[in-house]
Amino acid sequence: MESLLQKLAVENGLVLAFAVVGLVVLLSGAISRHLTFGRIQGSAIAILLGLVLAYVGGRMTGGSKGLADLTCFGGLALMGGNMLRDFAIVATAFEVQPAEARRAGWIGATALLIGTFLPFVIGVAVAYAFGYRDAVSLTTIGAGAVTYIVGPVTGTAIGASSEVITLAIAIGVFKAILVMVTTPMLAGFMRLGTPRSAMVFGGLAGTVSGVSAGLAATDRKLVPYGALVATFHTGLGCLLCPSLLYLVIRALFPAHA
Repeated sequence: MESLLQKLAVENGLVLAFAVVGLVVLLSGAISRHLTFGRIQGSAIAILLGLVLAYVGGRMTGGSKGLADLTCFGGLALMGGNMLRDFAIVATAFEVQPAEARRAGWIGATALLIGTFLPFVIGVAVAYAFGYRDAVSLTTIGAGAVTYIVGPVTGTAIGASSEVITLAIAIGVFKAILVMVTTPMLAGFMRLGTPRSAMVFGGLAGTVSGVSAGLAATDRKLVPYGALVATFHTGLGCLLCPSLLYLVIRALFPAHA
């Protein structure tokens, strides 16, 4: 029976991967409702559980892909791979209506630019403080501070090492969790009560998952407006980080480019 189940898991790896993720999300939602009474969004808890499971899988196998290193969970590598990631980005972009995007106005565009450049600069500064001096690593880690998707896309495009790309993803995930958890706490201070304020917040925060979960815990009606502007961060970051911003960093650090 055990061998039969293992064979089914291997042959239907992607299906099992979706089932595992679904169970984690279901469990996270229950924890959010019953243990934190909605103060911490289920998506934030799901990310933390995912990181724990990845750590456990890595410790058990000594590998580098978390649970995906276990044969029966190999489908997680495909589910979390580049193909489905890029498909999700394209699918999200197709849902954005130009007429709705124009409602953000110039203030949304300004917030979007600030929310893209400022995290990049902070990420580069942190990387420099920890001893990174080459333009590729600095750019990749800075891109990770924009979002956890822009980091690996940028790193792959400019030839960063897998270790640096992993750091970029970690920074982006930390940012997303931070936005998820702190948004409901600081909503009053930030005056998050109108669609316009949600658009500005989405532009400044920049992480779609963090903004969506944070606004959902604050006021569900604000989620589409915040996510609308935050969605553009991925495309803008993927456009600017491996090109213009990389050239700027190379000019600033020519000896280590």
